[in-house]
Amino acid sequence: MVSKDKTSITFHSGIMTIGGTVIEVAYKDAHIFFDFGTEYHPETPLPNEELKTLVDHRWVPQLKNVYDPRLTYQYQGEESKTYRGTAVFLSHAHLDHSKMINYLDPAIPLYTLKETKAILEVLNRKGDFLLPVPHEAPHFVREMIGLAPHDVIRVGDIEVEIVPVDHDAFGAAALLIRTPDHFIAYTGDLRLHGNHPERSQAFCQLAKGTDLLMMEGVSISFPERTPDPATIAVESEVALVQAFVELVQENPHRQITFNGYPANVERFLALVESSPRKVVLEAQQAALLKEIFDKDILYYSIDGQVPDLLAPEHAVSYQALCADTTQYVWQAVAHFEDLQTGGLYIHSDAQPLGDFDPAYQTFLDQLAALDIAFVRLPNSGHATPADLDQIIAWIEPKCLVPIHTLRPEKLVNPFGERILPQRGEKIIL
Repeated sequence: MVSKDKTSITFHSGIMTIGGTVIEVAYKDAHIFFDFGTEYHPETPLPNEELKTLVDHRWVPQLKNVYDPRLTYQYQGEESKTYRGTAVFLSHAHLDHSKMINYLDPAIPLYTLKETKAILEVLNRKGDFLLPVPHEAPHFVREMIGLAPHDVIRVGDIEVEIVPVDHDAFGAAALLIRTPDHFIAYTGDLRLHGNHPERSQAFCQLAKGTDLLMMEGVSISFPERTPDPATIAVESEVALVQAFVELVQENPHRQITFNGYPANVERFLALVESSPRKVVLEAQQAALLKEIFDKDILYYSIDGQVPDLLAPEHAVSYQALCADTTQYVWQAVAHFEDLQTGGLYIHSDAQPLGDFDPAYQTFLDQLAALDIAFVRLPNSGHATPADLDQIIAWIEPKCLVPIHTLRPEKLVNPFGERILPQRGEKIIL
């Protein structure tokens, strides 16, 4: 007898926007979700980040029996089915994919690669990375199950294989999802120009011929921009490190500070190992490199909060850094008013995140007031438009669903169908 059960996919959020991807795959009496972050709208700040507020403003979706029942929230959607098996998977540690994991029902297992688990636990040591919950300590991070590459998790009749890919967040992964009637692939965020393009290529080989490919398209979201004289264009992580080294060499008697996105631990480590000056990291970032790579890095702390795994002999005083012009290049994350007039600051995919962030211009004005030269040294964690086409060509999906982009219509599928879903839409395969 042929089964009448069908695979369904519900695009709860992450459609026609960058970030906040929450997608559900269901079969019979089991369903899985990926990812579990929030949408990012700095132009419309909220009164608070409570679950009800986020749902009311559509920063996160209505979900039945998925959020922690101790939170102030009542499901008001149309879903009537109750499932016996539920699980959530995280592709990587960026906040738009992970920020609300503490809002997840603690009875629901949360799976991710071991590296992503470690990164999230370290980054939330001060309780200012993930969303907090009122019934736990401020630095609480809900339980995660750390997986090894290519581990397979079974939830009812759904099988999920976690596959490493290259991204600017260390420990990033894609998902291969198999139900009794379909083979589905989710790219997470990935690229071909980072430290490990072979990981993304290997995923494409494993996903080849998938019935449905859910694919990020961040790089096709924006029009071509006029070249910015403050930006040094690089095409790889290796080229970025070399440009950083050259900036340090060209400014031998000048205070030099920098910052980057904290989850890009490989970039931080490469800068530490390549810089002509000694690199000093803020204590939390140094702790992250110690946790991931077991590397002892010079560090400083402004508030005296130093993670236990950092040894005192590697500490550098904040006052010494503020006075230095020749010995150190150090990570500046706050109190920019303490920097020397006439210094150099290197912004490498760090917060504030760019023109769409209202804090960005304020930040630039603050540096300009101190006559600090601003250099932007970016290298995207997302595949270029040409590489997106290459990934599709390698996979040859029967159906393509562009997600995590403002312009999904710009991704085409020469090998089959394309679906452009609406937020909240459910499709039956």
